[in-house]
Amino acid sequence: MQKISIIVPCYNEEEVIELFNEEIHNKVIEKIKNEFEYEVLFIDDGSKDKTLSKLKEMKKKDENIRIISFSRNFGKESAMYAGLENCQGDLVVIMDADLQHPPEKILEMIEGIKEGFDVVTTVRKDRKGESKIRNLLSRQFYRIMHGSSKVEVKQGAQDFRMMKRQVVDAILELKEYNRFSKGIFSWVGFDTKYIEVTNHERAAGKSKWNFFSLFRYAKEGIISFSTMPLKISIIAGLIISAIAIILGIQVLIQTLYQGQDVPGYASTIISVLFIGGVQLISIGILSEYIAKMYMEIKNRPKYIIKDKID
Repeated sequence: MQKISIIVPCYNEEEVIELFNEEIHNKVIEKIKNEFEYEVLFIDDGSKDKTLSKLKEMKKKDENIRIISFSRNFGKESAMYAGLENCQGDLVVIMDADLQHPPEKILEMIEGIKEGFDVVTTVRKDRKGESKIRNLLSRQFYRIMHGSSKVEVKQGAQDFRMMKRQVVDAILELKEYNRFSKGIFSWVGFDTKYIEVTNHERAAGKSKWNFFSLFRYAKEGIISFSTMPLKISIIAGLIISAIAIILGIQVLIQTLYQGQDVPGYASTIISVLFIGGVQLISIGILSEYIAKMYMEIKNRPKYIIKDKID
């Protein structure tokens, strides 16, 4: 029998983790246990609430539950990587613990794998429950990714997916410290089937994502898979230089041939401030890439395990 590993990153999910476990058993495991072996691998990402203690209680009732607990909060990307690195299944599912990823879709994913696909992943059909601003910014992010990178990240794509072991092994070959999994999933390729899902609200608890964390996440994605920001800063520099040369020639002609006194204290100050701003932005963009290189060169571990319960 093939084995299915269900990887579930958790951070402060005490309010929903037991409900998730109940749902995954009732809607998935009970229906596949005659065809597949299974394991549910919970990655406790340094939770500060009772998530870990509840996971340990659940483990006492189900020997197929495995738990990895981090020494601190390393982030969802590290939690997903730890799950992929420690799972044992022939088929591997990644999903959230908040039930925004409907467990019953795993059954549909299995059918997709049987059809011959290497990956079956979900995409949002709509964004009900989200603000118009967040919806707009999300669409713009995917447009920027498509326009600036050779990696195609499908709009609305989620981390909720099922992969064959070959795909998991390919992902684990990418060892970078700064990880943007949506881009990595697309970069490795393989035959992929997309399943549409409606947007679900959290079953309990509060979202760990806010505007600033989403902004940082989007920035990580663009910088990880595109050098377009560097090219934009070069283009901006060339345009400003060209404008400065043209204006300089104009001033020179007016002074030498027309005898005009060229005033312009205010315009000079504005120009200096504008050019200085562009320079600082360009330096900031360059610094982001250098910072990424700095973190990669350090070669620090992506996570540290405090406790592991198999």
